[in-house]
Amino acid sequence: MGRQVHFDVAGDDFYLDPLFFHVEQLRYVVIELKTGKFQPEHDGKLAFYVSLVDGRLRRDVYAPTVGILICGDRNDHTVRYALGRSGSPMAVSTYTYDSLPPSEKNALPGADELTSALGLDEVPQQLD
Repeated sequence: MGRQVHFDVAGDDFYLDPLFFHVEQLRYVVIELKTGKFQPEHDGKLAFYVSLVDGRLRRDVYAPTVGILICGDRNDHTVRYALGRSGSPMAVSTYTYDSLPPSEKNALPGADELTSALGLDEVPQQLD
């Protein structure tokens, strides 16, 4: 659907990181990107975005919106407590290239290629 998708909430501006629509499951997928370690407050922001998409875009025939937070690191216990009472389908995942075998690293595009493909001018230092 896009990246940095704008929503105006009674004069407050919010920009969702990549927003997808899964055509087979008929559901929106909200992605929130963080470069640092998962913090419990990230859950609140993701839940807000999921609720916003449900309220503004989701139709009754669609499956519930999914929220995925991708961060640089996480403590599984903290994530479990943070998401423990969530009524929406949400997940937290990490990203790293460091643990990949060299052959896999070489098969992936570099930061410059990804930046270009996403239409960015430079590699973001903080993906908030």
